[in-house]
Amino acid sequence: MAVRAIRGATRLGQDSESEMAEAVVELLTAMIEGNELESDDLISVLFTATPDLRCAFPAAAARGMGLTDVPLMCAQELDIPGAMPFVIRVMMHAETDRPRATVWHPYLRGTDTLRAAPEPGP
Repeated sequence: MAVRAIRGATRLGQDSESEMAEAVVELLTAMIEGNELESDDLISVLFTATPDLRCAFPAAAARGMGLTDVPLMCAQELDIPGAMPFVIRVMMHAETDRPRATVWHPYLRGTDTLRAAPEPGP
């Protein structure tokens, strides 16, 4: 079994704790289900948030969806002029038999312009 890094991103409409929780759960669910993973396959998850997001830790939403035994870490994204606002990025490390070329990296809620991602494959 290989260790793969899975990327993803989502965007909030505003700095809102409830919207953060909803968006993070939606993204993590897409990453897990789209790559046919179980929570036991997860090694760690790193979250970054743009500096305009101060309402909550993205990792709190992950804990709320049951990822209580997976190491999680939050960091602030670089404050680059002109960067897309209200963005949460995720780097998930997981054990999987999927070849690297078939790993799906979901970019949701308008973040697809950050990196084009093909649909999940077999």
